[in-house]
Formats: sequence, C-alpha cells, structure tokens
Amino acid sequence: MQKNVDPAEGINTIKILPGEFYVTRESERIETVLGSCISACVRDPVAGVGGMNHFMLPVNKNANGRAELSDANRYGNYAMENLVNALLNLGAKRERLEFKIFGGGRIMSSMTNVGWYNIGFAFDYIYTEGFKVVSQDIGDIYPRKVLYYPLSGRVRVRRLNAMHNQSLVDEENRYINNIESKPVEGDVELF
Repeated sequence: MQKNVDPAEGINTIKILPGEFYVTRESERIETVLGSCISACVRDPVAGVGGMNHFMLPVNKNANGRAELSDANRYGNYAMENLVNALLNLGAKRERLEFKIFGGGRIMSSMTNVGWYNIGFAFDYIYTEGFKVVSQDIGDIYPRKVLYYPLSGRVRVRRLNAMHNQSLVDEENRYINNIESKPVEGDVELF
C-alpha cells in the first residue's frame, strides 16, 4: 500500500495492490489498476466510512486454518469478508452498505477467463449476504484504473488501452504464480 498527496486534488491518495484493502472515514482517495482482478468499493453513507479491496482469485478452496491477512486477501472470499468487517468495526451498518464492483476484464484472450470467475464470485457473495450493488463496470477486454472517494461514494473509472496492456498481464501472471507457489499461511511478496 502506498500513500501520498495528490497535487491536483490536494488529498491523500492510497494506492492498493492485489491482496490489499483499505478503509477510511477521512476525505481520501483510494485507487488501483485492475485487469482480471476485482475491486469492491463499499461504503456506509450514514456512518461516513468506506473502503476498497483488490483480489485476484475468487476463493481459497484449500483453506485449512488461520491465515495472515495480507496472504488471505488475495482471495475474494477473504477480501470481501475482511473489508466488510473492517467497515463494521468503524461504525458501518450491514444494511446500509453500498457496493460498487469493478474489473474482471479479459485482458488477454490467451489467458483463462479468471475475470468471469471473479465477477461471478463477487455477485454471488453480495447476493448471498443480502447486500446491494449500486453500480458496476465489469468484464469486457479492458484493464481499468479505478479512483474511489469513499466519503462521497464517487468513483472515476478509466478504461485503459487494451492494445498496450502486456505489462499488466505480466504482473498478473507473476502474481498468480506467486499465489500458486506459496501457502496462504506464508508471506507473499507483492510485485
């Protein structure tokens, strides 16, 4: 996670990577870049608290115990639960949570369509838990840059050029290989 002040807007900007999430009640911006990954931007407008996660794979089917947060959040089932719980700990109420879902792009036709599995997981989770989706920009072939302002709920999404996304594909492949080579209980080195 990287934090700095945006010179144009004059607010703290937090950049999150796969396996990370961030919650706040401050006037901040959270941002990330997505390929096949998913980010949920979630807030309680009454409590004035919100956050964003970024996960790479839908579920960890081999979970066999307690995992370190940074390791477990690479999976949607941990990332969603940890984000929601962090918001509840800051005073949010489950019945007021608003979800905005982004990502899940198929950025390379030769890759497996993990983006669709991520999208399916996200909506299954939201439906099962009784939450509501208030907006989305998912699927297609584009990577996305997502800027989220949790206090207002405003989201800006820029679809990045699908022709020049090899570096994002390379990063996702490295991350997937890293996930597959390390157990959830071990440390993960983010790229």
